[in-house]
Amino acid sequence: MVEVAPTLRPGGHAVDVRGVAKSVVEQMGIMPAVRRDRVDERGLAFVDGRGRRVAEMPAELFGGEGMVAEIEIMRGDLARILYDATQPFTGYRFGDRITALVQRPDGVDVTFASGGSRRFDVVVGADGVHSGVRALAFGPEADYVRHLGAYTAYFTVADPGDLDSWFLMHNHPGGLVAGLRPERGGTAKASLSFTSPPVDYDRRDIAQQQQIVANALRPMGWRAPQLLAAMAGAPDFYFDAICQVHVDRWWRGRTVLVGDAGYCGSPLAGLGTSLSIVGAYVLAGELAAQPGDPEAAFAAYQAEMRDYVAKAVQLPPGGVKGFAPASAFMIRLRNHSMRMMNRWPLKQMAARQFGKSDGIVLKNYPAAAPVAAERA
Repeated sequence: MVEVAPTLRPGGHAVDVRGVAKSVVEQMGIMPAVRRDRVDERGLAFVDGRGRRVAEMPAELFGGEGMVAEIEIMRGDLARILYDATQPFTGYRFGDRITALVQRPDGVDVTFASGGSRRFDVVVGADGVHSGVRALAFGPEADYVRHLGAYTAYFTVADPGDLDSWFLMHNHPGGLVAGLRPERGGTAKASLSFTSPPVDYDRRDIAQQQQIVANALRPMGWRAPQLLAAMAGAPDFYFDAICQVHVDRWWRGRTVLVGDAGYCGSPLAGLGTSLSIVGAYVLAGELAAQPGDPEAAFAAYQAEMRDYVAKAVQLPPGGVKGFAPASAFMIRLRNHSMRMMNRWPLKQMAARQFGKSDGIVLKNYPAAAPVAAERA
């Protein structure tokens, strides 16, 4: 496992484990730890400029598989749980990255930024929307990443003390969105989003990104001014476009993609974490079933996942416009539709949208033979 950060990265927004992904987590033996560290989140509430709730979606709606799932956990907590579970038999290289890949008939020659190279049987790109592995093995990002017309920022703030375990979200005309959701340990996660055509910025320049967010959200009321004031001192500020990733074939030679690197539906579609967990399970299973033929295993992995992914990455009705309505009228209309999701027929329509998380039947794969971990 190659990670450019010097250590495990804390923070990050809440992610959810839902549908068949819960079965994988159970099989891994980490569900007790996930449930121990999950966020106590009662649901999503839309609020007006005065903080009055205008629509609610409780977490138990749709059997715990709605907008807020039964199992919500901070990304950093889930990463730590996965690290603790795999570290005894997995080699981790922190503070490093892959700079070159050369495909060979019997493996992939990998060159590291820290120096040196090694040959591996396969390389798995599980490094997100801006995947460096995908760029090296498949081609430029522009060929695979589609901008959906909005940007979002996440960062940690002090818990204001009045969330009552609810994720609060406020919309402002012009496609502006501010959110505040509870965490554990006295903090909350702020999110600030806005609609926009593609913006040219330096992904390493945090100050520039924060200025972009501040300029876009300046007209907004509710708690946005306080969140903007707290943004500059946030230790874990994250900013990116809301986008999707579409790759026709998920492997090239002995290099294969998993999760957002190969099939990202965006935060609007949800299921990113569950898709990654299920994708990793199926890929590992097919490699174990066909240990001598990685490309055949990769083809079987995509065939098994194709329909599940195709449904999972579909955007909810309205897409970005439903998330960030442009006018006060459209905000009121969206809030009304949210209130109606507790009733037929919208409840049935929403249930189909949220039911995508169960869109695959997991196979029982043979156990792979254990291998010695590389120690960097």
